Amino acid sequence: MPIFYDTHAHLDYPDYATDLATVIERAASSGISRIIAIGTDLESSARAVKLSDRFPNVYAAVGWHPCQASEAPEDLRPALRELARHSKVVGLGETGLDHYRLPSAQGGTPADDDSFKRKQAELFRQHLELASELDLNCVIHQRDAFDEVITELAPFASKVRGVFHCFVGSPSEMQRVVALGSLVSFTGIITFKNAASIRDTVAATPLDRFMLETDSPYLAPVPFRGKRCEPAFVKEIAEAAASMKGCSTDELSEATCATAHQFFPKLA
Repeated sequence: MPIFYDTHAHLDYPDYATDLATVIERAASSGISRIIAIGTDLESSARAVKLSDRFPNVYAAVGWHPCQASEAPEDLRPALRELARHSKVVGLGETGLDHYRLPSAQGGTPADDDSFKRKQAELFRQHLELASELDLNCVIHQRDAFDEVITELAPFASKVRGVFHCFVGSPSEMQRVVALGSLVSFTGIITFKNAASIRDTVAATPLDRFMLETDSPYLAPVPFRGKRCEPAFVKEIAEAAASMKGCSTDELSEATCATAHQFFPKLA
């Protein structure tokens, strides 16, 4: 059975409160040998670290999601630095910029939007600075802010790489990411009927420049679409990606696992 990794899953979410051990076992039975639990704030990050202690095949990334920037402390770095000392913390994030969900959508003003964007950018820079200090890489979230994320990441590109998770951009956007030495990661979206443009991007992405993820509990691939997603479903994502790349699942396994180890050196 080909081995794959789920490089982005929210295992600390309440969706798994009653059966997480079974979910982890089901992933292993499907050939998913490593899972990275992703933090979205300090409490979530601490839970991800605890899960990495509980399950040998689970690792953690610690960070603060840009959509929750308003609740973040002014300086995240001391708390994240402490969390990142753990031996199974492999990266920082989920961090980045999200200009889709802005205060104006809930009755705020343009000034509120500007303030929110500034706070997101400051938090993103803090993650990048700490990643440079700790010799880690970043798990990047971006929505409606691709150019801005590239602008923030570029000054750090010689020291920090990013993986643009749940990537749905065009081949030309993928090429801009790769040109910085960074990576993209694909989810079950690549199996959706209306995702032909994303399949074009998968086909265009070099075999050693992308990883696979579920973003569990979201975005379950076909034939599970609409259900709770879980790490075992990387198997279906991998089969679809291999078809798009014109390679075997064994070849895809070798490439994506090697890429994950290069990007997350602490992924023992």
